[in-house]
Amino acid sequence: MRKLFTYLLVLIVGMLLAFLYIEKTKTKNQHEQTQVILNGIKQVQKMIVTEGSFSEIYSFEDSDKYFFETVSFDKKAIVAINANVEVTYDLSQLDIQVDSIAKTVIVKNIPEATLTIVPDVKFFDLQQSQFNAFSATELNTIRNKAIAQIKDNARIVKLKANAKERLLENLQNLFVLSRSYGWTVKEPLVLKDKLLD
Repeated sequence: MRKLFTYLLVLIVGMLLAFLYIEKTKTKNQHEQTQVILNGIKQVQKMIVTEGSFSEIYSFEDSDKYFFETVSFDKKAIVAINANVEVTYDLSQLDIQVDSIAKTVIVKNIPEATLTIVPDVKFFDLQQSQFNAFSATELNTIRNKAIAQIKDNARIVKLKANAKERLLENLQNLFVLSRSYGWTVKEPLVLKDKLLD
C-alpha cells in the first residue's frame, strides 16, 4: 500500500512539474494587421444646410418551433442606432451664368438635396439558443433594417423641408447683396414666388 501511495505521489508531482514546464515554455502567437487603403480624394463643393441627430431602438425576435410548437428555440436582438443626418447641396451642380456687361446673374438650376446618414449601430441584449443562433448575414440584415428605419423616419422629411427653406434664405441673402451692388439676379421660376424682390 505504501508503494502504491509513493507511486501515486511521484506521478502527481511529475504531472505537476510537467504542467508547470509546459506553462512556462508556452508561447502565445497573436497576429494583428491593419491596412489603410486610400481609394481616392476628390475636391467637393458641398454646402451643409441642415444637420440632425436621431436615436432609434430597433428590436428583432425570431423563434423556431418544433414538436407541434411545444419546443421553441428563440433568439432576439435589441439594436440602438444613433445617426447624424446631413442635408447637403452640391454647389458644383449649381448652374449660374454671369453677364458682367449687363451686370446680371442668371441662376438656371439648383441641384436636389442630398441626404447623408452616418449611423452608429450597437447591438444590445443579443440572446440566442444553440439551435437557433444568429448568422453574420442575419446580423447585417438587422443592422441594415435598423438604418432603413432611420431613413424612413418622418422627422427626416421635415429635416429636408427645413433644409430647402435654409437654402432659399441663403440664396435670398445672396440676391439682396447682389442687388445692393447694382446687379440684377434672375432666378428660376420655382424660386420667384419664394424669394423677395
